[in-house]
Amino acid sequence: MFRLQQFAIAQDKCAMKVCTDALIFGAMAPIKPESTVLDIGAGTGILSLMAIQQGAAHVTAVELVQPAANQAQQNVHNSPWPQQVTVIQSNITAYNTDQRFDLIMSNPPFFDNHLKNGCSERKTARHTDTLSYQQLLTCANQWLAPNGRIYVLVPLGVRDRLIGLAKHLGLSLDQQTNYITKVGGKAKLCALTFGHTPNVLKESSLIEVTIYDSHQQYTTQSSEILAKYLLRFATSH
Repeated sequence: MFRLQQFAIAQDKCAMKVCTDALIFGAMAPIKPESTVLDIGAGTGILSLMAIQQGAAHVTAVELVQPAANQAQQNVHNSPWPQQVTVIQSNITAYNTDQRFDLIMSNPPFFDNHLKNGCSERKTARHTDTLSYQQLLTCANQWLAPNGRIYVLVPLGVRDRLIGLAKHLGLSLDQQTNYITKVGGKAKLCALTFGHTPNVLKESSLIEVTIYDSHQQYTTQSSEILAKYLLRFATSH
């Protein structure tokens, strides 16, 4: 069980556990008050619940793997917002809706040309075999509200490929956040935000977040980002 300030996440049925990168990604999501959100590959449901905590009106959480979808539903049911998140077990390519979303977010499979491990559910969660980047962006684009945003967490090495795929869909990059694990290191992951806006990435739209000063010691920057979520930053009253 991973406990946060306002809710807790059971994760024993999910291949991919809660990690700091995902927490940073969720905490920095561009959530607008009363917005509608689609969470693709919801896993435990943690990003969906973080979005509601930030003020989203409703989140639709789509998860491919049945045990993970069941656990996400359990986590939503046990949260303070059981009516504001709808969990759907489905392959996103088979999902069908007339709804349009203000934000579509995904922490998608990272690895598309890497040696796979033996756990089939973890393999599905970590690799792009069941959902390519092109499929992800294409699906997201069709459900995006006119002024909506697509928000994804990917390896920095696929950034240019995603920008190219997005361009073919009429999407452009308007925010990039690079994740540096430790002071002095180099970014390996980045959060990219796409929208139907002019394809001009201004210098101010490039952010770097350094997570740790040293082993398990958060920087001031990441502490401020996670202050409303992690128990270690909760203030006593």
